[in-house]
Amino acid sequence: MNESPVPQKIVIVEDNTGLAEIYRTRLELIGYRCFVASNGQQALTVIEEQKPDLVLLDLMIPIIAGDQVLAKMRASEWGKNIRVFIISNLNEADATAGLRDYGIEGYAVKANMVYDDIDKLVDKILTPSTQQESVSLE
Repeated sequence: MNESPVPQKIVIVEDNTGLAEIYRTRLELIGYRCFVASNGQQALTVIEEQKPDLVLLDLMIPIIAGDQVLAKMRASEWGKNIRVFIISNLNEADATAGLRDYGIEGYAVKANMVYDDIDKLVDKILTPSTQQESVSLE
């Protein structure tokens, strides 16, 4: 779990408000500070302002698609090193080619996840390996 004195920040980019709220609530309960963006334009603004430790990015979002949000982040000084984990309804094989070339932490299909997976996923990415227990999402 996240036990650092300053809560790590996560931006949740998800246009399904119910799902975004579930992620935010679960992650805040275990100590993360969360911000939600429901479209790509809002996502870029919030990510640039907050400079989060992690972005949970949906690909199929309005105004600017998730893959374009990722491309714009990586092309910017402020967003080039922010960790990104993609959570989408698209199978990775159907997603835009080259997403992994942008240095993402991983990819998950929403339909294959249960709600507590989000907790494990985020802790696995943001907890230093010396403090990490073995986590498997199989």
